[in-house]
Amino acid sequence: MAEIPSLPQRAFVVGAQRREELASAFQSDAESYDKIRPSYPQEALDFTLQHRPATAVDIGCGSGIFTEQLVSAGLEVTAVDPSADMLSVLSKRLPQIEVVCATGEATGLAADSADLVTYAQAWHWVDHPQASAEAARLLRDGGWLTLLWNQLDVTVPWVHRLARIMHAGDVHRPELEPPLGPQFQKPEHGIWHWSMELDFHEIIELTKSRSYYRKSSDTTRAKVEANLAWYWHEHLGHEPDKKVQVPYLTHAWRSRRRPRRRPRR
Repeated sequence: MAEIPSLPQRAFVVGAQRREELASAFQSDAESYDKIRPSYPQEALDFTLQHRPATAVDIGCGSGIFTEQLVSAGLEVTAVDPSADMLSVLSKRLPQIEVVCATGEATGLAADSADLVTYAQAWHWVDHPQASAEAARLLRDGGWLTLLWNQLDVTVPWVHRLARIMHAGDVHRPELEPPLGPQFQKPEHGIWHWSMELDFHEIIELTKSRSYYRKSSDTTRAKVEANLAWYWHEHLGHEPDKKVQVPYLTHAWRSRRRPRRRPRR
C-alpha cells in the first residue's frame, strides 16, 4: 500500500449533493451505530456547559449519545435529527425528552427558546450559513453554539493510515476552525486526547458505522474489509481478539451568539 499523504488543509466543506447522499446512510440501522460509537470525554462536556445553560437543543443528535450526557448534567434538552430510525433509538434511551424529526437548517422550534445549541458529530452534515442562521434564531441573546467531534487521532501515523483504509472521513487537521455564520463570534477551541480499546471485530463494526461504507457496493465493502484485515493482522501484527488502545481525540468549538439588532423606534 502507498504511503499516507500529509493531512489536508481544508475540512468541513462538502458539496450539497454529496452531503445529502452520504447523510442518507444514517436513515437506517441506527442500533448498530449506537453500539460502537463512543461518548464524549467529561472535559468536552464541561467545555460545553461552562456558561451554565439550562436549556439546550441537540441538533443532529443521532441515537442520543451526547444528548444523554446533556440530560445527565441536568439540562432540559430537545433532540433534533432528520432520521426517524436514529430518533427511535434515542427515545428508548431517553423517553422523557422531546424529539423532533427535522434538519438543522429548519428545526421548526420556537425562536429564542434555548441557552445552548449543540452539534455533536453533525456540523459537516448541514449547510453552514443556513444552519448558523437557524441556531441563532433558536438561541436567546448571549446563548452559545457548541460543535464537537470524536475522531481517530490521525496525528498518530499508524492511526492516520487506519483512518484512510476505513474511509473514516476524519483525516482533517483538528485545529481547523469550522465555518460559522456572521451571527456568531469567533469560536473558542478545546481538544482532548484519549483512547478507545478495540479488537478487530470492533474495528470492522466501527467501519460499518461510517457513511462511506454504508453507501458503498458489496464489492467495495469487501475490499475495505480485506484491506483492514491485512493492515490489522499482517502489517500491525495484531491477533483478531487482541484489544488495542486506539488513540482518539475530541475537539470542540463554542461560539457566543452576537446580540440581535433591535429595531429603532
